[in-house]
Amino acid sequence: MADKILIKKYANRRLYDTEKSAYITLDNISHMIKQGKHVEIIDAKTKEDVTAFVLTQIILEEAKNNKNVLPVPLLLLLIQYGENVLSEFFEKHLYQTIQNYLSYKTFADDQFKKWLDMGMDASNLVKGSMTEFAPFKPFFDFSPYSENRKGKPASSDKAKK
Repeated sequence: MADKILIKKYANRRLYDTEKSAYITLDNISHMIKQGKHVEIIDAKTKEDVTAFVLTQIILEEAKNNKNVLPVPLLLLLIQYGENVLSEFFEKHLYQTIQNYLSYKTFADDQFKKWLDMGMDASNLVKGSMTEFAPFKPFFDFSPYSENRKGKPASSDKAKK
């Protein structure tokens, strides 16, 4: 997979991006993920996969800055039930639920944009067609301030005088 980046985590808590050959921060990893990259983080000494641990650190840092990443009742359930019930739920159901939500949101946003574009196109079409009918405007001008209040063209009122 071309978008997968291998990151090594050293004992001194430093993170090393093997693709760029540079040390990075948790914030850098967060930006990579937001750009659609997949990261795999391994412990440099033991070769153990520590991706979940580091990603949890990122979420905790965001929670510390934003104060409301996860609601308190959910956090209480996480602590109360731990691995037993919630890990299976997160692994099997929550991921798919979020994926479905994001797909639906993208579809709805795209559909709304199409409706807006279609409305703008119709508005421009009406404006364009109204200029083509400018010679017939007196026949359709029933404004209370116009000469032809009763629905008769202004030219016929002047012809009678």
